[in-house]
Amino acid sequence: MNATLAPYAATAENSRGRRHREAAPNYRTEYQRDRDRIVHSAAFRRLEYKTQVFVNHEGDMFRTRLTHSVEVAQIARSICRILNLNEDLVEAIALAHDLGHTPFGHAGQDALNRCMKEYGGFEHNLQSLRVVDELEERYAEFSGLNLTYESREGILKHCSPYRAKELGELGERFIKQQQPSLEAQLANVADEIAYNNHDMDDGMRSGLITLEQLCEMSLFGEQYEFVIGHYKNLSERRTIHEVVRRMINAQVTDLIDTSLANIKKAAPTSLDDIRQQKQPLIGFSDEMYAYNRELKRFLRKDLYQHYRVRRMSTKADRIIKSLFDIFIEDQRLLPPDYDGKVSLMEAREGKPGRARVVADYIAGMTDRYAIGEFERLFNPSQLT
Repeated sequence: MNATLAPYAATAENSRGRRHREAAPNYRTEYQRDRDRIVHSAAFRRLEYKTQVFVNHEGDMFRTRLTHSVEVAQIARSICRILNLNEDLVEAIALAHDLGHTPFGHAGQDALNRCMKEYGGFEHNLQSLRVVDELEERYAEFSGLNLTYESREGILKHCSPYRAKELGELGERFIKQQQPSLEAQLANVADEIAYNNHDMDDGMRSGLITLEQLCEMSLFGEQYEFVIGHYKNLSERRTIHEVVRRMINAQVTDLIDTSLANIKKAAPTSLDDIRQQKQPLIGFSDEMYAYNRELKRFLRKDLYQHYRVRRMSTKADRIIKSLFDIFIEDQRLLPPDYDGKVSLMEAREGKPGRARVVADYIAGMTDRYAIGEFERLFNPSQLT
């Protein structure tokens, strides 16, 4: 397989390895092993019931964190193959990138971050890393999933220099302002392509945004005019699907062309050369970047701030804050295994240790489990 990869692609031979040494896998690559461990993890299964934009019980057809992660992996693998990069690694990163996300999407993350303000804050990329490094409990010889350095590097997309100092080797690139592997860069941009276009699709399905609004955006408008000019008598639903498909294709094509040009200009010969670049080599042209910024601004204003989404966000904030406050006040209300973890962490770190375990518990909840816990703790009619 390595013979078909570019010399600057990530391979098992140039991997920085795992935190805990293990024998090489039989019949799989190291990155295939990473992917398989992620897919079999409890955190991955829980993504099925975590919000992307719409709470899972609002409709069966809306995307969840799980379907979003699968869509990111599909886009990333398709691009990876053209660029002769490591598909197994990019798939592992894509499938794991949201493992630390809270219930209720970004509203839940913002609420938990506010709760954790006095204790170091909360950020879902760092929590995803915490999940694969510490919180998954599946193996006899180590906590977490013991993923390769390269998978963990891709999961940690953002990190402040202050927090990076606590992460050892994994945090060095943020301090030294180095770049991650091209596979990590690609997974990051594939995430952006997936959530922009698919959130727009779900917004249309929900009725919160209209076709007329979307046609005011350059990229959507261009593709819409093409579709209605070439396909007569299509239903609105099929028209939207065709437009979104063409938008994704246009962005993927632009990303490939631009990235290939960037790589040719930089002329890297190794993975270390990639890390020494001042800017990422995977990215859009200036024109496509502007299209994407326009789409992001639209979604932020007209979908994520829509009054119905804000109502859900307000309820999410109340649920997260109420759960956090009551568990901080009385750890005996936590399930027994978390009660023990609180005692251990509090002995090590004091109240910040207690808060971190409470945040772990809440971040690991699905939407419906968080709603259920809120009902059990605060609804007088729920006696158990």
